[in-house]
Amino acid sequence: MNGGSRRAMLGWIGGVVACVVLLVAGIAYVAIGMQGRNEVRDTLKKEQIVGTPDMKPGGIEADAKLGALPTCDVAGKAVADGASAKCFASYMRIHALESSDGLTYAQMGRYLDANGNQTSDESKAAKDPNTGRPVENAARNLWVTETALATGLNMSFFAEQVSLFAIVIGICVIMIGIGLGVLTVATWGFTPWRSGAASEVRGDEPVTA
Repeated sequence: MNGGSRRAMLGWIGGVVACVVLLVAGIAYVAIGMQGRNEVRDTLKKEQIVGTPDMKPGGIEADAKLGALPTCDVAGKAVADGASAKCFASYMRIHALESSDGLTYAQMGRYLDANGNQTSDESKAAKDPNTGRPVENAARNLWVTETALATGLNMSFFAEQVSLFAIVIGICVIMIGIGLGVLTVATWGFTPWRSGAASEVRGDEPVTA
């Protein structure tokens, strides 16, 4: 095998190896992405979350203290994918704002005084008659619960988007691998070692790019 044939052989091997690696990587990306997407949806379905009747456009009365209202719709619908989970979480925030009179966690006092007003001064807080401890602000505790649940739902949306991104990238990698394989075969054929040997027998000069 002469120098030209050896170069052709090495080029063909490199092209084939790269093609195979890209195809395997692309298939792995798609498989992992599909698995992640299915895992998110299966987990959400197990929770059996259903939107309340007011979780739709116009279902909640507009209030400047609540900010912009969601425009999605999950009223009476099961939360079974990332998009519906994100929608449900956005309405949960509105419900929490309704309960706190438009105040966020950081804006609320830790306790309630004797008149039911919020305060962060423990000395001004009303005392529980049974325990003698300051009366906690229930709206603030509700906000903590809402934030924890909404964060989990939003993470479901994010995880599903990452899975979709992995699937798209995997398809692109597969297409690149196929293209590289076609280019390799078009340049050197399926059996470059045979064509190189035949050239040596005939005394032909190797063809170089």
